[in-house]
Amino acid sequence: MVNALLKPAEHAEKQLIEAILTSKYKAGDMLPAERLLGNELGVTRPTLRETLQRLSREGWVTIQHGKSTKVNDYLENGGLGILSSLAKYGKALSSEMVSHLLEVRTTMFPDIAQKAVANRPLEILNYLKQSNILKDQSDVYAKYDWQLQMLMVKATNNPVFNMILNDFAPLYGILGKNYFQRKDSRVVSLAYYGALINALEQNNMDVKPIVEKNMIHTQEIWEDMR
Repeated sequence: MVNALLKPAEHAEKQLIEAILTSKYKAGDMLPAERLLGNELGVTRPTLRETLQRLSREGWVTIQHGKSTKVNDYLENGGLGILSSLAKYGKALSSEMVSHLLEVRTTMFPDIAQKAVANRPLEILNYLKQSNILKDQSDVYAKYDWQLQMLMVKATNNPVFNMILNDFAPLYGILGKNYFQRKDSRVVSLAYYGALINALEQNNMDVKPIVEKNMIHTQEIWEDMR
């Protein structure tokens, strides 16, 4: 059934990517013929072709003229377009893939935070102090934490960081609410915000160890949640 909230091409894209992410179609598989696949997805052949062209540009599939469309190994051949789609369709992500994404964040974000506080320490400090009035609700924590990350990213003055993180907003909305349902997750984050506040109030701009410690702890909690 076609999702009435999505345009036909968006519906087809969502269905195909989720089918790949859930291994209905595995790397090396050939997709059904256009007529059969279009009927399966509930879209016209022109719409299906438009969708396949877009997925081909991102690296999900390879269109072979005169042959069936081949599913690629997106983990090996994909780029930023793949990451964007992974975030957009995060509900279909495996726990292992989420762990990989968190590992990337752990590697990248401490340096982002270090540069951010060097550029805009007062702005970040003022935002951190708002954590004192956080309501004990998972969606409130998720929103606050995401906005802190985006504030730091923007404070680096590097638009590439900003573009990468923007793509992950939908995924974080899903994962963040699940993560902050646990009391220990909220306790860990409050301690993290407090440590950053103390450092900045003492004009200690070396926040990289604080951020790295929190990222590692977040990964450990997520692994336990798995």
